[in-house]
Amino acid sequence: MDKAFMEVFLWTLLAFVLTWTTYHVTNRRKKATKLADVAVEEIRYGGPDVIIVGAGVGGSALAYALAKDGRRVHVIERDMREPERMMGEFMQPGGRLFLSKLDLQDCLEGIDAQKATGLTLYKDGKEAASPFPVEDNKFPYEPSARMFYNGRFVQRLRQKASSLPNVRLEEGTVRSLIEEKGVIKGVTYKNSLGEESTAFAPLTVVCDGCYSNLRRSLNDNNAEVISYTVGYVSKNCRLEEPEKLHLIMAKPSFTMLYQISSTDVRCAFELFSNYFPSIANGEMASFVKNDLAPQVPPKLRKIFLKGIEEGAKIKVTPAKRMSATLSRKKGVIVLGDAFNMRHPAIASGMMVLLSDILILRRLLKPLRNLGDANKVSEVIKCFYVIRKVSKHQCRL
Repeated sequence: MDKAFMEVFLWTLLAFVLTWTTYHVTNRRKKATKLADVAVEEIRYGGPDVIIVGAGVGGSALAYALAKDGRRVHVIERDMREPERMMGEFMQPGGRLFLSKLDLQDCLEGIDAQKATGLTLYKDGKEAASPFPVEDNKFPYEPSARMFYNGRFVQRLRQKASSLPNVRLEEGTVRSLIEEKGVIKGVTYKNSLGEESTAFAPLTVVCDGCYSNLRRSLNDNNAEVISYTVGYVSKNCRLEEPEKLHLIMAKPSFTMLYQISSTDVRCAFELFSNYFPSIANGEMASFVKNDLAPQVPPKLRKIFLKGIEEGAKIKVTPAKRMSATLSRKKGVIVLGDAFNMRHPAIASGMMVLLSDILILRRLLKPLRNLGDANKVSEVIKCFYVIRKVSKHQCRL
C-alpha cells in the first residue's frame, strides 16, 4: 500500500514539474517572440535607429551628432532637471576642439563659462605657471580651456540635441536591456508617468554615467574607488588670476580653486577613506579651516574660506578608476563614465568622451542600415582599437 502510494505521488509530482516547465518555457518563448515582433514592427514603421540611455554630456552630444547624420535617435534620461554635478566643470583645449568638430561649440556660450589659459601649481611656498601652448598647434582658434557649471553646459547640449526633429528626448528610468540570442534589441523603462514601457532599435548606447546599473550586464570591469573629491562653491568673489586653475600640493593631498562663473569659485580637495571628517556634525568645515586653509597661499585663502564661513553646501564625489572593456553583447556599446573612468584631477574625461563620439560617428556613418548586428559589432570592435590610440593622444 505504502509503495503504491509512493509511486502515485512521485508520478503526480513528475507530471506537475513537467507541466510547469513546459508552461514556463512556452511562456518565455511567446514573450521573447512578441518582443521581437514588436521590435521589427517598430523599426519597420519609423522606430529609432539608436537608443541612447542617458542625456548627460556624452548622450546629448552623441544624439546630436548621429541625428545630424540622418539617424533617428531616442534618448531616455532619468532626470531632465539641471544636474548639480561637481565634476565635468573644466574642459581642456582639446575638448573644445572636439566640441567644435561636432558643431556644438556654441553650447559653451550663454552659460557664463570662464576662459582658462593654463595652470598654476603651488608647493612649499613656491609657485609655477604652466600655460597651454599657443604655438605649433592645430587649433582653428586660441587653445584655451573653459570652466563652467556642469549642469548649465548639459542643459545647453540637451536643448541643442532636442532642436533636431529626429531626436526624441524623453524622461524615464531604464530598468533593463532587452536581449535575444546575445543581441541587445532595446530597453525596458518606466516613463515619467510611472508606466512600464519598451523601446527597440538596432543599436543601443549605454551612456548613463559612473553609477550605471546596466554596465554590469554588459562587461566584467568594476570601478575602483581610489579617493574622494570634496568641494563647495564660494559665491560672489573672483580670483586674482581667474584664467588659471590653481592647484595646491597640500596634505593629505591636492587642493584646487577655479572660477566656474564670473562670480563663483569652485573649491575642492581630495581625501582618502582612512580619514574622512563628518560633514553633518561640522568636522569637515573645521578640517577645512584648521588643516587645509593654512596650506593654501595667502592670495587664495580668503576665497577658499569664504564658502565654508557662509555655510556653502559641501558635496562629496568618489574618484573612481576603471579601464575600458569591450562589451560581450552585440547591438550595444557603452560610452562615457559607464565605460571608462580616470582620476578627475586629470580633467580629461570630457575630452576623451568627445573624442570617442567623433570616432564612433565616423565609423557608423558608412552603414546605411544599423540592423546588421554583425556589421555593427565589427564597427564597435574597430572603435575600441582606434580609441586606444586617440586616448593616449588626448593625454599628451
